[in-house]
Amino acid sequence: MTRLKTTIASALAVFGLSGAAQAQSTPDTVFQITPYVWASGLGGDITPFTGAPTVSVSKSFSDLLGDLDAAFFVSAYARRGNLVFMGDFSTSSSSRSGVTPSPPAPAALPASGKMRQTSITALAGYRVASSPDATFDILGGLRHWRLRGEVDVPPIPGVFPGASAMRSASFTDPIIAARANFQLAPGWSALLYADVGGFGAGSRQTAQLLGTVNYQFRQNTFLSAGYRHLHVDYRSGGTRFDMRMSGPILGATFRF
Repeated sequence: MTRLKTTIASALAVFGLSGAAQAQSTPDTVFQITPYVWASGLGGDITPFTGAPTVSVSKSFSDLLGDLDAAFFVSAYARRGNLVFMGDFSTSSSSRSGVTPSPPAPAALPASGKMRQTSITALAGYRVASSPDATFDILGGLRHWRLRGEVDVPPIPGVFPGASAMRSASFTDPIIAARANFQLAPGWSALLYADVGGFGAGSRQTAQLLGTVNYQFRQNTFLSAGYRHLHVDYRSGGTRFDMRMSGPILGATFRF
């Protein structure tokens, strides 16, 4: 598609990456910051270390807000010409009751698990195509993770004495990403984002999908609403964090 000197800019939060909105025309140099909220749920398996009980967690969408303990998210975006740069800080904590699917007990036991994730993402890329109604970017970079899992199995008299365990892990994943932005109507746009990474360098695999609808509230202020899904599968020794976090996302972008 034909490139334009004046292109559409977008704000996006990465692993966070929550999106923001964009105008129909923007300066050749853009900087934006996006605080956002993500009502993430939690699903998957947590095994803090070898011999510790594994808790399987599964949430329905209606449980998302009730199970979210705390969260803070903010991202930054910069573009100069066709060069794009993104950064994101994301931290959230969720908890859920479940059952142990395997020994140490003869039968499944009630248990509770808590997962806290913090990530810092840095990406750089290039706007490979643009038109008055759409843009497409390819990016690559790193995402640093700190994961903490806690498992608590209460005692059952005559059956199981109880157990409690905690484990944390830090690692860095290479990631590649693609982003597309579409103009829907004056003041309205849609953003689609996907990334994949890990490749065994940090986690086995991490992947993210994000979609938002964006509204230009004022000249330099944009509002966004959408949905985000993030998966990370980290295994080292007896430690396993195989977690899926999903939920609605709301953001506000301020352009400078």
